[in-house]
Amino acid sequence: MTCESVSNLIPLYFYGELTPDEEDLVEQHMHECAQCALVMDRQRSLGAALDRRQAEVPPLLIDNCRSDLMAAIQGGAPREAKGPWTLFLEAMGATLTGFARFRQPVGALALIAIGFFAARFVGMTPSPGSPPSSNPPSDEVFATVRSIQPVSAGNVQIAFDETRRRTVSGSPDSPNIQRLLLAAAHEDNPAVRVESVGLLKDRAQSSEVRDILLNALIHDNNSGVRLRALDGLKPLATDPSVRKTLAQVLMDDDNPAVRMQAVDLLVTHCDGAMVGVLQDVVQKEDNNYIRLKVEKALKGMNASVGTF
Repeated sequence: MTCESVSNLIPLYFYGELTPDEEDLVEQHMHECAQCALVMDRQRSLGAALDRRQAEVPPLLIDNCRSDLMAAIQGGAPREAKGPWTLFLEAMGATLTGFARFRQPVGALALIAIGFFAARFVGMTPSPGSPPSSNPPSDEVFATVRSIQPVSAGNVQIAFDETRRRTVSGSPDSPNIQRLLLAAAHEDNPAVRVESVGLLKDRAQSSEVRDILLNALIHDNNSGVRLRALDGLKPLATDPSVRKTLAQVLMDDDNPAVRMQAVDLLVTHCDGAMVGVLQDVVQKEDNNYIRLKVEKALKGMNASVGTF
């Protein structure tokens, strides 16, 4: 693959949108091309920056959305004070000229989708006359609406989950920061896992961190996380449990860049117990570079390349 084609594929690779074969080609190219590896690092930094970015939304956005949502559900018109969602519906109505009978259900569905989306990212704004919130002003509160039901006297009952976002800073050696980093290694967001494992890798002497790295190396579906975990396990390359895991990765991982790094760690400290594993790799490995590296290691150990 050319550098240009890899650069075009890196955003798709980062978000897991490539096929396994395409991922293998991109990873193999990045392992051999420092310039494309740098582009990948920039993509990770961009992803992390986007995750940290907080959108500024008008404070009455949720109130407007709820009012228009209820009007659409109950078959009425939105409030006379036209908010952004009313304007959105009018624009949609103009676009759907000739499909007038579908306008109201489409508008209701659009309001529900947009209202739920907005509720996930905007802190709950108290309505006029409601008691002041007891939440600290430095915290952001996010709500996920689960259900909306009409009740008596024209009122509505809304069930929602509330999550509070906090921001902390400190040294990676701080117990509180380390606790959060360990938790982040299990997050759904691969960019968060990459960053957390990247910070934890320098503390692999801790048994808790070592277990996190080994688990990530075996089970994480993101190759970037697995490569960071391998990097962190380098100082422990002679540890029997680490070597056993490296042998498993060498045999089973579907990413050639990960397998290559595993080979590098295993052959740095060659021992007789690995001979059989390396011989099996020579027979099964379809990556010429990895196979040649393993053959060289076997010859250095005075072991035969084939199995008998």
